[in-house]
Amino acid sequence: MSRLVEPLSVGRVIGEVVDSFTPCVKLNITYSYGNKQVSNGHELMPAVLTSKPRVEIGGEDLRAAYTLVMTDPDVPGPSDPYLREHLHWIVTDIPGTTDASFGREIVSYETPKPVIGIHRYVFVLFKQRGRHTVNPPSSRNHFNTRTFAEDNGLGPPVAAVYFNAQRETACRRR
Repeated sequence: MSRLVEPLSVGRVIGEVVDSFTPCVKLNITYSYGNKQVSNGHELMPAVLTSKPRVEIGGEDLRAAYTLVMTDPDVPGPSDPYLREHLHWIVTDIPGTTDASFGREIVSYETPKPVIGIHRYVFVLFKQRGRHTVNPPSSRNHFNTRTFAEDNGLGPPVAAVYFNAQRETACRRR
């Protein structure tokens, strides 16, 4: 198993959010507050997550367009995620070898605010078949990444990364 996919399997991102895939595009996500880069399974404090992150996409094809989805599959809590998934952000038409600021935000960034337990926040990158071909979902609640990809003809993911976050208590802020 690829060293890029293994943490996604261990973290149950593959299986619960997306099916198995072969990563083929570089994806770097950095939150500017504290200059925190997203790494699979690492924890970020909610205070870091208040502004949308910088998303840099690699790839060889400058003419390619990508869609980025950010979702929380652990709503309301990881022990009973009956509301899975909750959508936090979608950016489409991101040109290859650029960052998400060059794309079209079709669902605005919503700050993660975990209430119960440790939540996974997953970024999934898809290669689009063409520009202006992705439609926004009807709701943030009960979102399904697989169904969204299928409905918009996106195919399998080309990259994914996730981080963990939990509610900050007064003790944890010190």
